[in-house]
Amino acid sequence: MRIGMALSYSGGFKETVAELADYEKAGLDIVFVAEAYSFDAVSQMGYIAAKTETLQIASGILPIYSRTPTLLAMTAAGLDYVSDGRFTLGLGASGPQVIEGFHGVPYTAPLARTREIIEICRKVWRREKLEHQGKHYSMPLEGTKLGKPLKLINHPVRDRIPIVVAAIGPQNVELAAELAEGWEPIFYLPEKAADVWGPSLAAGKARRAPELGELDVIAQATLAIGDDVGGLLEFGRPMAALYIGGMGAKGKNFYNDLARRYGYEKEAERIQDLYLDGKKDEAAALVPHELLENMSLIGPEGFVRDRIQAMRESGVTTINVTPAGATHADRVALIEKIKELTSE
Repeated sequence: MRIGMALSYSGGFKETVAELADYEKAGLDIVFVAEAYSFDAVSQMGYIAAKTETLQIASGILPIYSRTPTLLAMTAAGLDYVSDGRFTLGLGASGPQVIEGFHGVPYTAPLARTREIIEICRKVWRREKLEHQGKHYSMPLEGTKLGKPLKLINHPVRDRIPIVVAAIGPQNVELAAELAEGWEPIFYLPEKAADVWGPSLAAGKARRAPELGELDVIAQATLAIGDDVGGLLEFGRPMAALYIGGMGAKGKNFYNDLARRYGYEKEAERIQDLYLDGKKDEAAALVPHELLENMSLIGPEGFVRDRIQAMRESGVTTINVTPAGATHADRVALIEKIKELTSE
């Protein structure tokens, strides 16, 4: 199993990247850089590439709506070049709050757009003359009728850069299993994974091209190991409530749907009602402790070892952790420890 970590730079981006070398030495395999409505992820990943040597670097994620498909391909090729082949293109639809609210772009047809974008990116990386006539993207565009098929000037380090699709909906998960090198769900519960996503994964894998290899399943979890760390679970409540309750309107919240599919129908409904009514603390208090615990790697070493095994048995191949240590040294030690536990 690979060990990944989401880059958190609340203390300052340059300072955080300077510390990545310690995580790299501790055994961290890949770092994921988010892009919501903060600084762009691309400039930061280029900076990381210059400051690290072996660490894999992934966008976690670049929204499919905020760049043209060709620019996504160019960006990925450029990052793969400056990192000497260490880049993974993480893609996702994000949500209408960010896409329409911040980018001012219609949030339409995420599945079909993702499919076309993946096809276009791979054509660009193969340096084919770009000709694509899809429902959502056309190259060359009719427009002025002056456009012509072009191919990437540079020679990419790799003609197939790994693509990871962030997905939790049944159809989107199926698409990831069919077309992408990796799949990244959120709020991953190993014991429920087969029930919730099994049919979608099976359907997608049935159409998967052999050259893509096995699907890399990337699960996220907060990490803390010890007999007295259980209280850290409480810090996950506000974030879980935000997603389950506040990321979208009634009937348009993918994370609320997921909580319901996990079997927490009543809790998900109540959390959403409270959150949308502005009662965020009350909503957070209703997030089930069982859900928080079983999605985490927080607890005594034996518990964490058992959770790692549950993840492995459910198909997880990369654990994307958030090490919850009081100091940088503590967080580095956690990476060293989970590297040891996953190697057993």
